[in-house]
Amino acid sequence: MYQFGEAIKLFLVEVGELFYFAGRFFSNLIKRPFEFKEFLRQCYFIGNRSLFLVGITGFIIGLVFTLQSRPKLLELGAVSWLPGMVGISIIREIGPIITALICAGKIGSGIGAELGSMKVTEQIDAMEVSGTNPFKYLVVTRILATTLMIPILVIIGDAIALFGSFLVENIKGDVSYTLYFDQVFTALEFSDFVPSTIKTFFFGFAIGLVGCYKGYTTRHGTAGVGVSANSAVVEASIVLFILDFIAVLVSDIFYSI
Repeated sequence: MYQFGEAIKLFLVEVGELFYFAGRFFSNLIKRPFEFKEFLRQCYFIGNRSLFLVGITGFIIGLVFTLQSRPKLLELGAVSWLPGMVGISIIREIGPIITALICAGKIGSGIGAELGSMKVTEQIDAMEVSGTNPFKYLVVTRILATTLMIPILVIIGDAIALFGSFLVENIKGDVSYTLYFDQVFTALEFSDFVPSTIKTFFFGFAIGLVGCYKGYTTRHGTAGVGVSANSAVVEASIVLFILDFIAVLVSDIFYSI
């Protein structure tokens, strides 16, 4: 019972520190100077380093999802519904959450390890001594970059997933490119794009925030760098699932009005 109480206490302390860290981000966001060059550099690194993995993942999702769904729909005589079903599933839920989880592992751990190594080697302290604001230069730019780049990566991943699904339909059912995507976009509505796109900005913010928090608060020397990188992935993934659940609830309320 004592250990359970201590675990709850540590969890609440961690949540409180994370919210305080987020408050520091917003307070530094509006302060000068604006590190625009570093922000662009982080956008390039985050997007470029993750694009190949996101593309491969999206392509495999499209292939596997279509291959698994097609036989059952064929038995029911509803194979013509497959493009619309795949399109709605990928755009609304599968694409955003899977891509965000991939980025949490790739980007979140990278940010945690990078900032963690800078923390334990006292590079952050040296920046403070030299008059630079390390929080604004290292943290604000990375969180903004992930907030911007994750939605772009999700859109690219969704497009590649739909293309992978089209290849299966083209090979299995001899469906043309025009017919397939005409059925996809006929099934989709504007309300399918908006909530799924908006929540990806929150996904990106969460990945950047958790990764920067774990790296910036690294302790216990070089051994703590690995701990920060691993915990950044775990905690970011948990936050993503919570945000996704909240987004689904909000969407259901919105659609019911």
